[in-house]
Amino acid sequence: MKTLTTIFTLLLVTISITSCSSDDDKDNTPAFETENPLAVYYTKTGFSKVTNFINAGDYEFGLVFTPTVKGNLKAITLKLPEANPTLRVTIWDYASKAVLRSETINVETADLKVTKEISVLGLEKDKKYMITMNSNDWYKKTKEDLSNVTYPIVAGNITFNEYRWIGGKAQTFPTTVSADYNAGDLSFEFQQTE
Repeated sequence: MKTLTTIFTLLLVTISITSCSSDDDKDNTPAFETENPLAVYYTKTGFSKVTNFINAGDYEFGLVFTPTVKGNLKAITLKLPEANPTLRVTIWDYASKAVLRSETINVETADLKVTKEISVLGLEKDKKYMITMNSNDWYKKTKEDLSNVTYPIVAGNITFNEYRWIGGKAQTFPTTVSADYNAGDLSFEFQQTE
């Protein structure tokens, strides 16, 4: 009987320790907020003057960015001054110029922000990426005095390195850099993972 009581006591202690450590692990897991860096980018650049471009020629354009922490790109967000049911958005590896992800987004209504959740794309800390869209409609945002901004622009856990563009409908890595405007609004939702 004494052996049975000892075994039962050891079993209870083991279960208690195991369940406590599981609860402790859950409590210590950091929960990071999802962030969209575009509003901070516009505030820091001073790009507040907006001009709508509609049917203004096809371009591939967007922002080069670097996460300062490891994380996941979870969604694409954008707004256009004209509806477009088949807008192509591309996420590039900046160094290799390889396409990491290509998504088609239905922008049903002009001037209304669209968010498309995508299968998670892991992003490495301190690695350069670029997000672009191919469109003939966009908002051109500049400073009131039309002067250049100085990159990099830090927006939370994302650093924007430059804005790039190239003419045409092809999914081509943009080669022209401009510092006096941004054509958008194209961004993404990012969540730190560690």
